[in-house]
Amino acid sequence: MTRVLLGSASPARRGVLRAAGIDPLVLVSDLDEDALIAGLAGHAPEAVVTELAKAKGGAIVAQVLASADPDIAAVADDGVILTCDSMLLIDGELTGKPKTPEVARERWRRMRGTTGRLLTGHCVTRMTSGTVVRAASGTRSTRVHFSNVSDQTIDAYVATGEPLQVAGAFTLDGLGGWLLDGIDGDPSSVIGISLPLTRDLLADVGVDVTSLWQPEASETLRS
Repeated sequence: MTRVLLGSASPARRGVLRAAGIDPLVLVSDLDEDALIAGLAGHAPEAVVTELAKAKGGAIVAQVLASADPDIAAVADDGVILTCDSMLLIDGELTGKPKTPEVARERWRRMRGTTGRLLTGHCVTRMTSGTVVRAASGTRSTRVHFSNVSDQTIDAYVATGEPLQVAGAFTLDGLGGWLLDGIDGDPSSVIGISLPLTRDLLADVGVDVTSLWQPEASETLRS
């Protein structure tokens, strides 16, 4: 059985996969993202998120090979590793997680009433017999239209804590969905992982997505 490992702590990404029939193992990379982003200064925005996803994939491979957990270690024998990185491109600036209420509040006051592009870099790494045999990567871009909300609404949203640890300081599938006028593109990518792109990348590494489906994963979410 081919195991699927999601290299992300994001419950939203795992939720997208589970709703689509895949219940992945989860392992968070030990990558220093800030240092890598600094080293990618001057690169095109799409290249930045793609390189971050690829670097996370490489870090996860090393962790899998060193893992004492038999389930994680088994990914090296027959598995696929999914890694992603999302950032918001707005007014020519690429932004990630705000992390503090002050930054989240300032970003929302700049974003309201405007349109940005949520970029999500993806990497799919195929492992068999203890080694990486193939890898494929790409980026999905989705236009996001932010509502022209009041300072009071922004303060209330920031106070929930939700926007602090998500790319672009908003969610589509949570409280942030109330503050968006719409999107143009792939909703799953805005949530954190593009199902269409991931399907294509899986095919690129020789895996048919239907072979990974676990119907009980989506049934559990609906029950």
